[in-house]
Amino acid sequence: MARALPQIVVAPGFAAILYFVYGFIIWTGYISLTKSKMLPNYTLIGTRPYERLFQMDRWSVAIENLFIFGFLFVFVSVVVGCLLAVLLDQKIRAEGFIRTIYLYPMAISFIITGTAWKWIMNPSLGLEKVIRDWGWESFRFGWTVDNNLAIYALVMAAVWQASGFAMALFLSALRSVDQDIIKAASLDGASPWRIYLRIILPSMRPVFMSAMVILSHLAIKSFDLVVALTGGGPGYASTLPANFMYEMTFRRNEIAVGAASAMVMLATVAAIMVPYLYSELRGKKHV
Repeated sequence: MARALPQIVVAPGFAAILYFVYGFIIWTGYISLTKSKMLPNYTLIGTRPYERLFQMDRWSVAIENLFIFGFLFVFVSVVVGCLLAVLLDQKIRAEGFIRTIYLYPMAISFIITGTAWKWIMNPSLGLEKVIRDWGWESFRFGWTVDNNLAIYALVMAAVWQASGFAMALFLSALRSVDQDIIKAASLDGASPWRIYLRIILPSMRPVFMSAMVILSHLAIKSFDLVVALTGGGPGYASTLPANFMYEMTFRRNEIAVGAASAMVMLATVAAIMVPYLYSELRGKKHV
């Protein structure tokens, strides 16, 4: 009985995960092959919901936006986070206070971030109005009401929130680098920036990979930031796949199409996570 106690304790949680996570994934996959509309209909019609999905202009815009948003969000967050970590690694004064300021945005929800940036980018009461009141009458910052710039407004808000998280990852990795190697490089006459570029940053490759995977996952499932900041607009110019799925499933009574878009998102996440987990597990076996 004592040997089986750990399994007994874990079993209810494991069963709940199997049912509420993997069970509903299977159910969603099945629904994506049916002719469900407002309510689930279990009559199979093959891949027609997927064909209809990829014929929709709204979905094409959502996928294009995901590539733009995902690439810029991950790239800029990693670069800004890495630069902040390098600067804080110089043992500056008030490091703890500055680190807290950079990390604070990650502690708040994307809804709050989106709402705050919506106020900032509102042409009638935000940054544009303030600068115009100062005398620069031609200044414009209405990104959230511009079809071509709305997606970049999302990138700006998301980077503001996530770069502190990336900074924390990189800073912890910088502090774990073997100091003997750094001292040896300094004795050989290497400049601090050469030490960072040639020794420290290359040794942080696993941390870079982890940061990119986590941020990519956040980008793919982004929903609440879009709702709060742009509402997917103007029109559907800043819609992302998660917003498309919600719109089709709960507002347009197209459950099958919404389920199909959810399965495409799942496949995208799996395409990122599976190779990463495989490389991590393979690396541990060789250690």
